[in-house]
Amino acid sequence: MSDTLQPTDLYQLDAGLTDARRDIAARTRTFVDAEVLPCIADYHDREEVPRHLLSGLARLDLLPMLLDDKPDYIAYGLAMRELERGSSTLRSVFSVQGGLVLHAIKNFGSDAQRARWLQPLANLESLACFALTEPLFGSNPSGMETRAEKTARGYRINGHKRWATNGTAAEVALVWAKLDGRICGFLVETNLPGMDMRPIKGKISFRTSETAELVLNNVEVPESALLPGARSLGAAMACLNQARYSIAWGTIGAAQACLEETIAYLKQRIQFDEKPLASHQLIQHKLAWMAADLTAMQLMAMRLGELKCAGREVPAQVSLAKMYNSRKAIEIARTCRELLGAHGILTDNHVMRRMVDLETVITYEGTEHIHALIVGSELTGIKAFS
Repeated sequence: MSDTLQPTDLYQLDAGLTDARRDIAARTRTFVDAEVLPCIADYHDREEVPRHLLSGLARLDLLPMLLDDKPDYIAYGLAMRELERGSSTLRSVFSVQGGLVLHAIKNFGSDAQRARWLQPLANLESLACFALTEPLFGSNPSGMETRAEKTARGYRINGHKRWATNGTAAEVALVWAKLDGRICGFLVETNLPGMDMRPIKGKISFRTSETAELVLNNVEVPESALLPGARSLGAAMACLNQARYSIAWGTIGAAQACLEETIAYLKQRIQFDEKPLASHQLIQHKLAWMAADLTAMQLMAMRLGELKCAGREVPAQVSLAKMYNSRKAIEIARTCRELLGAHGILTDNHVMRRMVDLETVITYEGTEHIHALIVGSELTGIKAFS
């Protein structure tokens, strides 16, 4: 093996990072190694949320960088990569809190809304959820049935939302509802009368996530709850693209960790002629292809980050990265589980937990089928969906 190459960074992308970016990645990795990995399997087994990790996550000071005039999106992506080494659900906290809600308030909110919510949310002093998906409308959010109507003192909202990450712990929900036929965003405090935040249990994937459904029954909100710049589905989609960007980076972390753990096991597991499994041709063939896929994931995310830092990314580029990296990450996790044999189904290692969590990642924030249609529309100039 070369002395200069790392098995999960064959193109030496980390070697080219600035000191500031390398520091953010290292700090996040240290936290994951010390605080997340020792406990996350137990919480997964019990289907409980490790809320005690939030204070440590806050100390990483990751979300405030999104409030900068020109955020360093590569640094943020590296942090998401390291968080997902530990847990897809922890990275999802940041995708929702930062990509979905902070982005919406920063770009579509009023001055009063920014003053009220940006700092508490960025510091994880308050949690938020993003309520777009409904029981009958997922990939087709424009068909939503949640409605808002104008009242003398504000708005009255009725509807049913589902699959809201952070939902049962959130102090505020960004609820999307149709107002006079237009899709609008409302900041709804979750302690209001008529708000029912119900935990979704019995999940095989994302077992350590605060996943909820929200039932809104005549919830009265003031006029100040309406996000003034969020008066179309396009505003919601702009938020989703921020979260999809973090997924494109996060899935790299899950894939890297699976490959690292698997290579370590294969090098010490003796099988056939007193040789380690890593010495066999079939094993090395699989490892080489996983390394190739991982490298492609890394290059795609890095280039997307460069475009995003320059303000030149377009939705199809984000869709391509979310679609490709999610698919390749779950394929790597499945192959690693196979190579680990029976050892791969134990919670003593993290590969199968990562694999089942990636089943959610590949579905949420747009399935790969929807993203393929977005990319296809860019390629052909023909929109294949309404």
